[in-house]
Amino acid sequence: MGQNASAATGKAGATGHEHDRLKRDVTPFQSFAVAFGFVSIATGIFTAYGAMLSTSGPMGIWTWPVVVIGQLMVAFILGSLSARIPVTGYVYQWISRITNPVFGWIMGWISFTFLAVVLCAVDYTIASTVLPVMLAYESTANLAWGITAGVIAVQALMIAFSTRFTQRFNAVAVTIQLIGMIGLVVLLFGAGALTDSLQFSNLFSRGPVAAEGYFSFGTLTGAGPWVMGTLLGAFTIVGFESAANLAEETREPAVVVPKAMWQAVLSLGVIGMLFLIAVTALLGDPSVVNTSATPIADVINRVLGPVVGNLLLVMVVISIFSCGLVILLSGTRLVWAMSRDERFPGWQMFHKISHSLHTPVNATVFVALTGQVILALFSQETDALFALFSAATLLPAIIYAVTVLMYAVKRHDLPPSRGFTLGAWEVPVLVLALIWLVFELSLFRDASFAKPWAYVAVMFAIGAVYLIYLLVSRGGPQALKMPDLIAIDAILDADKGEDLENG
Repeated sequence: MGQNASAATGKAGATGHEHDRLKRDVTPFQSFAVAFGFVSIATGIFTAYGAMLSTSGPMGIWTWPVVVIGQLMVAFILGSLSARIPVTGYVYQWISRITNPVFGWIMGWISFTFLAVVLCAVDYTIASTVLPVMLAYESTANLAWGITAGVIAVQALMIAFSTRFTQRFNAVAVTIQLIGMIGLVVLLFGAGALTDSLQFSNLFSRGPVAAEGYFSFGTLTGAGPWVMGTLLGAFTIVGFESAANLAEETREPAVVVPKAMWQAVLSLGVIGMLFLIAVTALLGDPSVVNTSATPIADVINRVLGPVVGNLLLVMVVISIFSCGLVILLSGTRLVWAMSRDERFPGWQMFHKISHSLHTPVNATVFVALTGQVILALFSQETDALFALFSAATLLPAIIYAVTVLMYAVKRHDLPPSRGFTLGAWEVPVLVLALIWLVFELSLFRDASFAKPWAYVAVMFAIGAVYLIYLLVSRGGPQALKMPDLIAIDAILDADKGEDLENG
């Protein structure tokens, strides 16, 4: 390591000063719950199903398996990385070490912009698509804004107060979501069969979408109708790598985190497909439902009745709240990790761990406030939810594509895995993951994504200004050198020694 790097990376790599370290008490199920809770099919499908009906019609649900397979391949690759570099800060840490710290900083900043906007997109769903149906009121832009702002504030208080309480709450919420979503699927199929209201022909209906060019890839400035349906899955099945962002708080992270990722994607993929089939078969007339802002909530209330329907919608609210909670938690850990390396704006405040609460309180407040600012900027848009979820789909696609590509190039230079390996399947998985990500990114050439690209451009510009300042003030890129990869082994061995001593 360079001389200038030693001072910064004393905190930087993962060792840190003792008072800057987080407690390693996340269990395997809690790690799975973080990955599962971030993805949250209840959140994603409730948010994006209506948009899918508009662009692709009911038959768009068959894009879901394509996304599940693609994201599962990505999860395998990110799992391989997390087993080799199990450090909080995930993409920022990985790219910094396998390429260079400047590029790693850029990816860390992109990850931060993603987490900030997806926090708003997820929490906004509660106020815009669930509560209006459950409580029978007509939502307005200002009311949705106020409710969402309050939800973010409560989540921030929980995370700042106690990581252990947050993890336990999320584990309970994920258990409720698992049982609730499976129960909801069974109830919908059962009620539909008893009332003879299952219309399986809907599964192959285009609804109001024109037949001409339906399955085409599209033009230079527009994606075809059916392929646009992949955005439903692409928005939903993201964030599984958030388990890696708690690596330094997880027991045996090299073993636990990769398993949490792929198990979350696979289980959510299967449950989500069954749920989509049930809801779509019970839509009724697709042309009529297409005009609703809350099609899934409407179907649940109509088929199961207001009492059972509202109870299930309560489950959905808990799931969405938990999803936002995990997102905010992940964003907090990323800001803390970059600040520990003295590379995030305001790092002097954000690297600190509260002595009494053992949480990065300042980083938590900052991420929550950033979410509030983004929410305020989008809140008065008539298509606020579409703009938010589009930006929250574009950014992870960029993050995944860069990370998988860098892994493909540098995989032979990485340290050996301590808990997960693809073996002979690594190359086929890499190829499939890259094909999927190129296809996904190609969808964003559509003109309807102008606002998400504008958000990305603005956040990139802000990041570029700070990066230039950082490089100039530190004396160039060489001052940002990360610790040697071998340091990761020392940290894991030290943590195992501490665990043995503590019983």
